[in-house]
Amino acid sequence: MIILYDCATAPSPRRARILLAEKGIAHETVQVDLVRGEQMGEAYRAINPQCTVPALRTDDEDGLLLTDNAAIAAWLEARYPQPALMGITPREKAEIASWNWRIEFEGLLAIAETLRNSSPAMADRALPGPVNYAQIPELAQRGLARVQHFFDTLNERLAGRDFIATDRFSIADITAVVAVDFARVVRVKPGEQHPELLRWRAAMAQRPSMAMAR
Repeated sequence: MIILYDCATAPSPRRARILLAEKGIAHETVQVDLVRGEQMGEAYRAINPQCTVPALRTDDEDGLLLTDNAAIAAWLEARYPQPALMGITPREKAEIASWNWRIEFEGLLAIAETLRNSSPAMADRALPGPVNYAQIPELAQRGLARVQHFFDTLNERLAGRDFIATDRFSIADITAVVAVDFARVVRVKPGEQHPELLRWRAAMAQRPSMAMAR
């Protein structure tokens, strides 16, 4: 049985939950309490020395452990190719990979940069993982500007489109949903200046996977 090490309130494992739901893959879930720092404890370190979620234990004979969304998505897409969420043709694969990376870099990382360098609860935890890093307030300011520009980028991209990367739902849409929702933690959300983004997000909310993986 596939095992997902999850945290119900964190954005990164939500990406894996939506992907699993879209593909209809049965799995077990183990919750890791990030608020209480369970990811830093010895028990979880023994499972995943990176001290991060999500992590996914495959049902391969050797029980391979995947410790990031990129590896999880690659394995799931290869093992369960339908529905194809990372493209079919070379062009689709390239467009989806490109937009997924842009959303991670320009959206998710910018939000994390803002939050981790400004929240008192994350003092000395400016980066995830086993090593502590001090906050840099200037990075929070830069991150906030990046998030706002990211929303403008998505709104422009979605003009006349139902999906972000190609003409069908893909992993880029999953990543974007998580990024747009996660931005609320730094008090940024789509507004009337983002009509295309609001339309797209409303459409995404109708997908069963979004309700199953909140």
